[in-house]
Amino acid sequence: MSRRRGRGGGRRAAGALLAWALLLSGCAACDDPGRGSDGPVLGAVARSVRALLDRRAAAVTAHDADAYVAFVDPRAVGLRAAQRRELDNLADVPLDSWTYRVTELTGRGAGHLTAHVRLSYRIKGYDRAPATADRVLDLRRGGADGRWYLTADRPGGDGGGLLWQQGRVRVVRGTHSLVLGVGRTGHQLRAIARTADRAVPAVSDAWPERWPGRVLVLVPHTVEDMAGLLGAPAADYRGMAAVTTARPGGPDGAPADRVIVNPQAYGTLGAFGQRVVLTHEITHVATRARTTGATPAWLSEGFADRVAYRAEHYTAAQAAPALTAAVRRGEVPDALPSDEDFGFAGDEARLAKAYEGGLLACELIADTWGERKLSAFYRAVAGQRERDGAVERALREVLSSTPAEFTARWREHLRARLG
Repeated sequence: MSRRRGRGGGRRAAGALLAWALLLSGCAACDDPGRGSDGPVLGAVARSVRALLDRRAAAVTAHDADAYVAFVDPRAVGLRAAQRRELDNLADVPLDSWTYRVTELTGRGAGHLTAHVRLSYRIKGYDRAPATADRVLDLRRGGADGRWYLTADRPGGDGGGLLWQQGRVRVVRGTHSLVLGVGRTGHQLRAIARTADRAVPAVSDAWPERWPGRVLVLVPHTVEDMAGLLGAPAADYRGMAAVTTARPGGPDGAPADRVIVNPQAYGTLGAFGQRVVLTHEITHVATRARTTGATPAWLSEGFADRVAYRAEHYTAAQAAPALTAAVRRGEVPDALPSDEDFGFAGDEARLAKAYEGGLLACELIADTWGERKLSAFYRAVAGQRERDGAVERALREVLSSTPAEFTARWREHLRARLG
């Protein structure tokens, strides 16, 4: 990231610029302000900023609104009000920890800084490691004591926002779930918690490996708010009832994945559809550690759909309406769905047939080789070091099959189930 420096004339200004250049030359010194050749100037400024952020973090965990806004520029009336609302919005969220770490300091002229900060926080009972969000804070030195004040707070490099910045968070605790919602009624959130509580045991029954067996669900007010949490355009999610923030191949000690519900799309579904959606997403949470760059989308999405529909009494028409119509027109796909077929933007029919094709592929494995072989195949694909050839090797090792043979079986399965 480029760094901006203030301008000035004469030897004193040049010396100040040199000091800023040394002060802001690298992030390592932010973590250890007393180290290196940058000297006491770096240590004094960095320690001052870190102390401010430590006090700010303590104010969050203590739910002390006055202390929280005490670090905001008194002249920034709107920001002070927004920051107070933000802390009020957090009042019911069960926080286990909240810390800041400065990753970069950038000078913006005399007495002004921009701090790139990594916010880390844990939701009690759900996050085994901190969840993180990058923030960018503008600071101004002011007052007789020369303290630093916050003048702006905005999302950083990860692009995503935070739920409590969107409004007061209502909290509902389920047996296997914690639901955090904004702009939703308690009745709505309790219904989501009940559906999630039903889904978690169904996922545990289908997935043989241990996982936490609980899920954190975020329910923003609108699809625009959902997109704001994900740092992406709202158009990408309008037709999606929910998504999971699962990081492929994430370690067991990673923070809990969040299932984020699109309230508009989710609300149009009946009880059956809502159960399928949440069970599908919670399957992604359970299989996160066994989903890697070697896993094709047809397998990860098809397996999640297989688990979701396995818990329900369903017909082929319910599970795969788009592919059923295509097969009955004589349009049997030549190949398994590609990752590109799962793109959110573009042809909705193509996307629907991709999901349904993955579901029927996983159903084929379960029906032909057994449920245990399906999960074993899933894990075998993820265990390959490279994407190229991963499915081929797993087919050979687990199912004693080849890509050509498996594709032929899948095409015949489509005709038998959907024709």
